[in-house]
Amino acid sequence: MKPLLIVRTGRAPDVINARHGDFPRWFQLGLRLRPPHLAIVDVEKGDTLPPPESVAGAVITGSASMVTERRAWSERTAGWIRDAMDRELPMLGVCYGHQLMSHALGGRVDYLPDGREMGTVPLTVHDGAGHDALAASLPATFDAHTTHEQGVLELPRGAVSLASSRQDPHHLVRYGKHAVSTQFHPEFSTEVMRAYIRRRHDVLDREGLAPAAMLAAVVPTPHATRLLRGFVREHLQAAPAGMSVA
Repeated sequence: MKPLLIVRTGRAPDVINARHGDFPRWFQLGLRLRPPHLAIVDVEKGDTLPPPESVAGAVITGSASMVTERRAWSERTAGWIRDAMDRELPMLGVCYGHQLMSHALGGRVDYLPDGREMGTVPLTVHDGAGHDALAASLPATFDAHTTHEQGVLELPRGAVSLASSRQDPHHLVRYGKHAVSTQFHPEFSTEVMRAYIRRRHDVLDREGLAPAAMLAAVVPTPHATRLLRGFVREHLQAAPAGMSVA
């Protein structure tokens, strides 16, 4: 049985990791998959990516790095994404992974014109998203956890934006039959979101973003979280080489 690959592009800050765990753990919980259904490669630390045909799909995580830095490991991963797209491999990119997928496929990533977006934010689902395999289950608006300074400013050719926030027009993007990405974090719990805000308290205060109000506005994001299981159901299980899991 082929595993789902978690492509680790970064790690949670030590203070958050010590209390809440790290990216692979959060995705494992949200996807509800266990070994041997999961494999992890740490591309930031130099791990080699397996051939796309050897895995059932891939989830590409967030990172503290910036896609615009064009780091060698990031550009190698972008090349792997292009190969995986040619094979219609199911893929889900999140935050950095979302931006890297767009960059790899010809989109433009850069700093958000209106600055940092952080906290629990309302997202609006675009007209036509009801026909999308993953977005069809979403209400017209839903809450999602987010923390980013860069975003996808121009989509790759053929990509479709499915949901947006006030600051970012491309929070949920469809690239192909089995390839999607989210700027928001479906793997974040409310506790993790609050921990990120507390860690950035002084920076947020200097930027005039009212961290106390941001903390008070953090709420559960069940619709965003359910997209992880939706990816398993609609893409991993539906793809020809997908996995068979309960």
